Amino acid sequence: MKILAIDTSNRPLSVAVLDDSTVLAAITVTVHQKHAEYLLPEIERLMGMAGLKPADLDRIVVAAGPGSYTGIRIAVTTAKTLATTLNIDLVAVSSLATLAANVPVEGALVAPLFDARNQNVFAGLYRIKDGQPTAVIADAHTNITTFLEAVKEYAEPVWFLGDADHFTELINTTVSAATPRISPWLNLPQVATIGLLGQQMTPVKDVDRFVPNYLRLTQAEAEWRAKNPKEDVESYVEKI
Repeated sequence: MKILAIDTSNRPLSVAVLDDSTVLAAITVTVHQKHAEYLLPEIERLMGMAGLKPADLDRIVVAAGPGSYTGIRIAVTTAKTLATTLNIDLVAVSSLATLAANVPVEGALVAPLFDARNQNVFAGLYRIKDGQPTAVIADAHTNITTFLEAVKEYAEPVWFLGDADHFTELINTTVSAATPRISPWLNLPQVATIGLLGQQMTPVKDVDRFVPNYLRLTQAEAEWRAKNPKEDVESYVEKI
């Protein structure tokens, strides 16, 4: 199975091309956030390096959030367009789960989190089982203290990844169990891992109606609800 994996849900822009479990080409760029400008050229470049044409692909795997609104939209829109145009599978993977998969320690508890500002985070808690991240606390947009109090209840070491260094003092004073020291590269999505995770997952049933997993209201949705408090509360994104 030939897979194109894409992640622009946060600061890094990451693309990989895989043939089953073999990584043919991969790139991660963290020095800018011009994802809309660089994503398609990087996909074309890596496909060329791998010696593949778009028609050779069997599946698109995309990190569908949570994270940056703009970054998620760019990746998901690109993935949907390619999947529809090429008539191939689209698989959506949690951006937090892709970080959790960086820890190859069976049984480990992993808490990937992204800073959502104002002491809020996008976070989840995962247990590594058979080499795969399994959610034990579902991905959520939540207050960092609330999340850490929930994590503390497990009373065992937890691997904190992503933007955890933004909350080091709070983590150390809240979670009494020792937190393993990690290498900085574990804080970056490994796009080849995204492809490998997506290889085992069920494809999206309706590509056209698939929407990103923002986990919080977009600015447009929040403003619309503020102006229309008596209207229905269906997803603003799905109305478009």
